[in-house]
Amino acid sequence: MALLDRGTAPEDTAGLIQLHQSIAALLADRGEWRQAYEHARHALDIISAERAVPEAPPAVPEQFREEVARLRREHAEAREQAIRDALTASYNRRYLDQRLVALVEQRGACADGLAVALVDLDWFKQVNDTYGHQIGDRVLQRVVELLQDGLPAPAFCARYGGEEFVLVIPGVDGPAAVAVAEAARARVEHHPWSSIALGLRVTVSIGLAYEPPADQRPGATPEAQLRHADRLLYAAKQAGRNAVAYHLDGETRLAGDASGRRGAGVRRAMAH
Repeated sequence: MALLDRGTAPEDTAGLIQLHQSIAALLADRGEWRQAYEHARHALDIISAERAVPEAPPAVPEQFREEVARLRREHAEAREQAIRDALTASYNRRYLDQRLVALVEQRGACADGLAVALVDLDWFKQVNDTYGHQIGDRVLQRVVELLQDGLPAPAFCARYGGEEFVLVIPGVDGPAAVAVAEAARARVEHHPWSSIALGLRVTVSIGLAYEPPADQRPGATPEAQLRHADRLLYAAKQAGRNAVAYHLDGETRLAGDASGRRGAGVRRAMAH
């Protein structure tokens, strides 16, 4: 659409601005953010063109300023909602996939280590069967809060599916990544779950896949690192659950309180 014909009468210009405003508001109410923003931009372009005429510089209506600001806020909120899980407010699988690709690329450029921890709630089906799905939903929400509570910036938590979550921890070395995952596991175990339902107990198992700085060895793809974390999660389950499993010197180890256990293919971890 053309910005503004220099021969357009002032009343026609005002009407065109109002028309764009009305269309933008209607589209925003319908959730069509991109189209709404385009109409808001058209109106701003018309106002800018009018300002370029020295003899008649129109003022920008305050109501229009507020409308544009509202559209921008709503657009930003819609974008945020598109990358959040509706139940737990953690990031969703879409964001996880996009962010992991970006972090792997950054790792190649700045030689940072990258840890990916796959977290699964132990015996969660029994929680739903015993206490009901409403309690199960509250458990998922609280687990996410606990997982995120001690994460260092710019680490984040994303829902992988069902009762599985992923902690992505960039810019760390191996021992620090293990410490972050073990601290998250311990927070879940020691939380007073009986405050939600009498007799409730919740634990998680974690498989931690760590990729060292890129100058030490070629990094794995995001898909390969997630598969590695999944295999380690299985090892943590096989070793009795409520544990963090990770690789060290070619061996699968268990961290922290679980380090004294043995399981299929799991070696006792060295004391930290």
